[in-house]
Amino acid sequence: MNILFIEDDQIEGMKLQRTVSNLGMRHTIKIAQNGEEALELLQDPHALPDLILLDLNMPRMNGIEFLSRIKNNEAQKYLPTVILTTSMNREDLLECYRIGIAGYVIKPLKYEDYETKLQRVLEYWEVNELVKP
Repeated sequence: MNILFIEDDQIEGMKLQRTVSNLGMRHTIKIAQNGEEALELLQDPHALPDLILLDLNMPRMNGIEFLSRIKNNEAQKYLPTVILTTSMNREDLLECYRIGIAGYVIKPLKYEDYETKLQRVLEYWEVNELVKP
């Protein structure tokens, strides 16, 4: 799968890449530091990701703003987007589902728990029929 990871924390990006490598998965991961950078990456309709992993708390354009933008774009609105965040705010959760996310995952503090959760998320999307351009 081609995965777009939208996260402003470089350590989180390294953690995701390490986890995918440790799990023996061969997914391609592109990292955008914020929603604006991610929107630029999504301009090419022939290079859309299979899955977006999205943090909510980012500078310049937060995750909810980004999500609203892609869900209003005909070429991008069916991209499965999973929120990967530390936010346990119920309002964030409800707003994200209202806009149209595919899942909401709270990042655990322990790396082992993070790896387990991420493995489950990625294995689920590996067996799904994904929208291809």
